[in-house]
Order: sequence, then structure tokens, then C-alpha cells
Amino acid sequence: MAALKPLLAKPWIWSFLGALLVWLATIAFTGGYGAGGMVTAALSLAVFTVIVGVGQMFVITLGPGNVDLSLPANIGLASAVAMKVMDGSDAMIAVGLLAALATGAAIGAANYLLIWALRIPPIIATLSASFIIQSIDISYGRGLQIKPPPGFADFANRQLLGIPVLAILTVLFTIGAAIALQRMIYGRSVLAIGQNIRAAWLAGVNVGRIRFLTYTLSGALGGIDGALLAGYFRGANVDIGNEYLLASIAVVVIGGTSVAGGKANVPGVWGAALFLVLLLTMLNTFGVSAGVRLLLTGLIIVGVITAAGGQKALR
Repeated sequence: MAALKPLLAKPWIWSFLGALLVWLATIAFTGGYGAGGMVTAALSLAVFTVIVGVGQMFVITLGPGNVDLSLPANIGLASAVAMKVMDGSDAMIAVGLLAALATGAAIGAANYLLIWALRIPPIIATLSASFIIQSIDISYGRGLQIKPPPGFADFANRQLLGIPVLAILTVLFTIGAAIALQRMIYGRSVLAIGQNIRAAWLAGVNVGRIRFLTYTLSGALGGIDGALLAGYFRGANVDIGNEYLLASIAVVVIGGTSVAGGKANVPGVWGAALFLVLLLTMLNTFGVSAGVRLLLTGLIIVGVITAAGGQKALR
């Protein structure tokens, strides 16, 4: 037990333990049927939350009040842009992905410019931007019936030895994000700003540039997420990103990132994403109604956060 204490003291471990417990509860209910398929499905769906969760994590790490509420609208618009640019042609896949990435990055940059120019809180700026983006998406993407190129749809759903290829690539991406956060000047600057913005400025950190890059990064990840979602679900729609507003924030908090800023946790984003997907699977398997499902989801999330917070208080 003593050997487990250092591991249990790490906030990210609780999200993985929560995912393991709900998986065990589900397979116990089904008598072990579909256990492997459930993990594969969870990995497939968790990927999309992890991608936007990492972007949201960097934004939240900047300090209190920093959050990107434009992600759902961003995802919806980028998915429509990607599908329209690809136009069902495998030869246009790379161009479509770049278009989605550029769309998201432009939205992220515009978010920060609103914050900087109007001196308004990020929560207000990004929420206002989301309404504008959604209006553009409705006029641009409403009724869009373009399917993804066959090669792109196959890639988004491809598996290697039972493991989704997108999950493998996303793991590599999150490793890169963790290295950037802990080893690169940019990541250390984000952490420094979140810990004490004035001290970071006095230490020579270009606070404005780092915040601009961070909001642009979050937007870019939302854009690429929209394209991948359209490929996975074989089509774009205005509402494709709706569930990723609360999900992107929840995985950051459950995963051990401090909402006060200055402390991020990349592994925890993966654990929290798997936990949320498996939790939904468990409640659906149990036949829980939508209202009770939302209540239980909220209570369980609070429980996981409390458990992790209690461990941190003992450190």
C-alpha cells in the first residue's frame, strides 16, 4: 500500500481509476460480453475530446477566467469547411484538413483579438464569438450534404490490431503536447503566466504573444477536430461540436489541471476523456433515463474531483 501512495497522490491517476471502475461495472452487468469492443469504442470517441481538451487545457492554464467557449461553433464551421473543400475527392484531403486547421486558427486568433482590443473577459469574448461563428456556420453549412472522401472516412475509422489509428496518432500528439508544456519555452511561459502573470511579465515573458498563441492553438485544434469528426461520422452538420463545450472543460478539470492556472496535466486529459465516454456507455447499458443519466454523471464527476482534491490536500 505504501508503494501506491506516490501514484495515488498524482491527480491524473483518479481519472484513469474512474474509467477502470465504470468499465468493470459495465462488463459485470453484461457478464463480460463486449468488453474489448467497449474499450475500442471508448478509444475511438475519446480521441475527439482529447484533441479539444488539450487546447482547452492550455487556455485554462493561463490563469483564472481564461476559457474557450467558442469550440463547439468552431468545430461545426471547420467540419463544413473541410467537407466543402474536399468535395468528396481523396486528392483534396490534405487541402481540406489545412482549410479546417486555418479556419480554427483564425477563430482562435480572433478570440484573443476580441479579448485584447475590447478588454473584456475571455468567457464573454469567446461566448460572443461563438454566436457569430454559429451564424456563419448556419448560412454556410446548413443543409450541406457532402460526404467525406472515401479514403478520409476509412482512415478516420481504421484500426490497427484492434486499436483505432486516430487514437495512436492522438497519443503521439499528447506526448508532444506534454513535452512542449514541460520542456519548451512556450509551455513554460504558459505555466508561468498562470502562476503569476505579473511575475512572468517581469521575468521577460511576452504575455500578450503567449496568450495570443494559446488561443490560436486552441482554435486550431478545434478546427482539426471538426474535420476528423466529419470523417469519422461520414458527414458534417451544424451541431456536430455541441457536446464538446462542457466535455472539453470537464476533461481538463477531472484530469487534474488547476482551474486557478499555472498547473496542467496532459495524461489526465486522456483518463478523463475515457472516463466520460465509458460512464455514458455504462449508464446507457443500465438503461438509465436521460434525466437520471445527467444527474448521475454530475454526481460522479464531482466525486472524482473531490477524491483527487482530497489527495492533493494530503500532499
